[in-house]
Amino acid sequence: MSRATVIGLGKSGVAAARLLKREGWEVELSDSNTSETLRQQQQELAAEEITVKLGQSLELNGANLPKLIVVSPGVPWDIPVLIKARKLSIETIGEIELAWRNLQSLPWVGITGTNGKTTTTALIAAIFQAAGLNAPACGNIGYAASEVALSWKGKGAGGAGGAGGAFDNSSLLTPHSSLLTPNSSVDWVIAEISSYQVESSSSLAPRIGVWTTFTPDHLSRHKTLENYYNIKAKLLHQSELQVFNGDDAYLRQQGLSAWPNAYWTSVKGKDFLISEKGFYIEDDWVVEKLTATSAPEQIVKVSTLRMVGEHNQQNLLMAVATARLAGINRDAIARAIVEFPGVAHRLEHICTWEGIDFINDSKATNYDAAEVGLASVKSPAILIAGGEAKAGDDTGWLAQIQAKAAAVLLIGSAAPTFAQRLQEVGYYSYHIVETMERAIPKAAELAKEYQAPVVLLSPACASFDQYPNFEVRGDRFRQLCLDWVEGEKLQYNSILSSPVPNSFTV
Repeated sequence: MSRATVIGLGKSGVAAARLLKREGWEVELSDSNTSETLRQQQQELAAEEITVKLGQSLELNGANLPKLIVVSPGVPWDIPVLIKARKLSIETIGEIELAWRNLQSLPWVGITGTNGKTTTTALIAAIFQAAGLNAPACGNIGYAASEVALSWKGKGAGGAGGAGGAFDNSSLLTPHSSLLTPNSSVDWVIAEISSYQVESSSSLAPRIGVWTTFTPDHLSRHKTLENYYNIKAKLLHQSELQVFNGDDAYLRQQGLSAWPNAYWTSVKGKDFLISEKGFYIEDDWVVEKLTATSAPEQIVKVSTLRMVGEHNQQNLLMAVATARLAGINRDAIARAIVEFPGVAHRLEHICTWEGIDFINDSKATNYDAAEVGLASVKSPAILIAGGEAKAGDDTGWLAQIQAKAAAVLLIGSAAPTFAQRLQEVGYYSYHIVETMERAIPKAAELAKEYQAPVVLLSPACASFDQYPNFEVRGDRFRQLCLDWVEGEKLQYNSILSSPVPNSFTV
């Protein structure tokens, strides 16, 4: 029996290990961490005859070397053991490449980009599901791609569908039994694919590739902007059909010379399309022009989309373009868009307290995403920012703060650096509060003081200094906001129910 090693005991690693075991491999899974949760998983997998080694890194010594190494998305592609593996001619692939090899007879949509890919992925999945297709969102959100492969019974029905019934939005980002059950019949795979996942895939070739945006990010891993661009471009080059955000400055600069056959989009109208085919917005309609000679066709009203901001109109255009290229009809598209509530942690409305909206934009983990988040809400806003700082150009973000933020509350390890940057641009209405627990009551207080209609968590930072990921950070913000509002209601009700003091007592 051939031996395979999986590095990383996350959702993707566990699914990859189970998939390899089903294929007849002898599987070993390693993780350098040793938490109680991992120990429980270790016991579960041991019962499935999958060996799990915790608290140690893979070593490639001796004669009994694995024939295959599968890497979870968070594991850097250039760590010494993987470099050594490739030198030893040990096949080394990412988890999503493993899933692709099991699912490549199905059509895939592969969505990549610096920002916007989660919302676009979720919206595409919603449209496909509204068309009656079993099209789970997976990869960097929702299911691990290998979970889809584990559930699939064989060739799906394929085709575009069109009439189908309502979709279940809860299935877009969270595993849901209605989409993946043993022996599922999957029609399309809708995969959000990060640069890490593209980097570790050799043959992944979607039917439709979508590139949402491109700005500097993850440079500590990818080193140069050119390398980061080339990694993402590989996915699009290997895609049969390509959809690009034509309003993104960097992608637009590459233009037709780099991508002559792509479908381009623009929220600014037909005159801003950089090719003779694509999708654009005109008079509140998403308009389709599939060829240089075809007549424009109205597909869906933009105003039916509940999400705010021009960036979400861009996401809408790319999702509609993908659906139309897959053959999905206008009725299914319209139904999905009307019902689509948005994505957790991306400008997610949490609650309203005394006319103040509390909005969770925890997914804004870099300056560009946080700039978009602040630009999308009413002003003046009380901004909560900070965490683990990333490299990048903060100029636009700082300008947006000066224009729209009544006050900024700084949390996490980036707080002193952010405070210094704010001072350097002449902005002094900030408070270092360090933690989310201190930020919420202070934000509510300042919102009342400045008559600000919005309290916005949009960190412009990674979460790893205080939280395992941006989801946990956003969940904590949500819970603290709801607790705060409930506490204020209880206090108010307590005052109302208290006996009125007798002013004439002596």
